Amino acid sequence: MSKNHHIEIPKGKKVYFASDNHLGAPTMEASRPREKKFVTWLDEVKQDAAAIFLMGDLFDFWFEYKTVIPKGFTRTLGKLAEISDSGVPIYYFVGNHDLWMNGYFEDELNIPVFHKPQEFTFKMDAERSRSTFFIGHGDGLGPGDKGYKRMKKVFTSPFFQWLFRWLHPDIGIRIAQYFSVKNRLISGDDDAKFLGEDNEWLVSYCKRKLEDKHRDYFIFGHRHLPLNIQLNDTSKYINLGDWIQYYTYGVFDGESLQLKKY
Repeated sequence: MSKNHHIEIPKGKKVYFASDNHLGAPTMEASRPREKKFVTWLDEVKQDAAAIFLMGDLFDFWFEYKTVIPKGFTRTLGKLAEISDSGVPIYYFVGNHDLWMNGYFEDELNIPVFHKPQEFTFKMDAERSRSTFFIGHGDGLGPGDKGYKRMKKVFTSPFFQWLFRWLHPDIGIRIAQYFSVKNRLISGDDDAKFLGEDNEWLVSYCKRKLEDKHRDYFIFGHRHLPLNIQLNDTSKYINLGDWIQYYTYGVFDGESLQLKKY
């Protein structure tokens, strides 16, 4: 069961959410303009951010060897370090393209990394109420997609990761990047179509979670499609879209959460 984290939002501050940048896809050079745009966004939101949530697939591929990380992403990592060092908390949720995080973000950037969905309670000043959030990347949740769920078990197994680490990084990363780019989720074109509320598996997942406990907001990425769906009179499901086609992000001001385009 996920821990309930509590965050206080000072007056005039906001909480920001972004997901699915897939930096490095289809190539490092081709994704650099998107990276620069994202870094500019980070530079702007840090001014009034109480916290920043990065909801997975920031990189199209990420694997941490014991002494090596993938080359590139200097602008992004440097900006995240700057923001974290300034005292603005950043929270990272791994996605299906960056499953293999193992301490680098925590040790080098002071950014907590979550491999499973988490519950957060945002507490505003005394004049305002609390809001409850259920937050995760969104992959492997809900009914169906059994093939991916089996594959994820293999990829996250310590034995598989041990085997992969025996490959020289130049070979292992090149192979992984090739298959990662071939994954249809990098562009979102195949998945970024609204299937109807009854067929959206994350909607089904959220409704099932509401049977056990109320949450004001369910925030996910993964679908590459901006969605704002009313689950019942008091709960919403938000999908953050991506930074490939939509450049959308979520912002919570203490009263409500909105999807905005950068």
